[in-house]
Amino acid sequence: MKIQVIIFFLTILFACSGNNNKVDNANTTPIEKIPHNSIQQLIPKIINKYPHDQNAYTQGLVYHNGFLYESTGLYGKSTLRKVDIKTGKVLQSISLSPIYFGEGIAILGNKIYQLTWENKKAFVYDLFTFKLLNEYSYPTEGWGITTDGKQLIVSDGSNFLTYYNSENFTIENSMMIKQGNKSLYNINEMEMVDGLIYANVYMTDSIVIINPNNGDVVGWVDISLLRQNLDDSHNAEVSNGIAYNAATKTFYLTGKNWSNLFEVVFVEK
Repeated sequence: MKIQVIIFFLTILFACSGNNNKVDNANTTPIEKIPHNSIQQLIPKIINKYPHDQNAYTQGLVYHNGFLYESTGLYGKSTLRKVDIKTGKVLQSISLSPIYFGEGIAILGNKIYQLTWENKKAFVYDLFTFKLLNEYSYPTEGWGITTDGKQLIVSDGSNFLTYYNSENFTIENSMMIKQGNKSLYNINEMEMVDGLIYANVYMTDSIVIINPNNGDVVGWVDISLLRQNLDDSHNAEVSNGIAYNAATKTFYLTGKNWSNLFEVVFVEK
């Protein structure tokens, strides 16, 4: 299971990653030892709270034209969904083959790009019909994915972001994620907002804000208070899922097996 793998990684202070040949072990630092006081510190202010399917092991989340598109994980349970925000009702869904563990999604043009975890395969679907249009292979694990409107930006659990060509899924660039001289690992679900990448940091209730031009961390968001506001926290696992509504300038946040979706704005801590 993914949880067990990451716990192992944490116990060796992030000395390993899903893409070992990229890791700069000399700068490896666990998240709790990275000083945050020199950069922007934010917390979420809850605007609305909506129901969310507690059986959804949320891996990816995107807002588009009034709806949420969600990717869920676990072998034998992975799906791609279109979801009504206010009710949490699944309006459209397809299931992945049981051999695939669904991960992050991104929408570019009229296509949905969905990663898989250990399978090293990305699926491309028609936005409206969910018809499979193409599939591509990549050399690492798949975690989170977002887009700058041209390229696809992918995280693999290491301290790097990788930039892919959206037409053929070839690698065009990579960027180390760092705060000062310390590398940051476990970047998970991501969302590009106003030129910055907002990303869940796996195994934490934190969102990190990254400048995609140089990989520098420019802010942190402590979202732990959301967990305290869940209607049912019994089976709630890690926070994961960031979507953004540009019209309202609000974020939608949730987690794996969370009972709620939260609409929030970020304010100074």
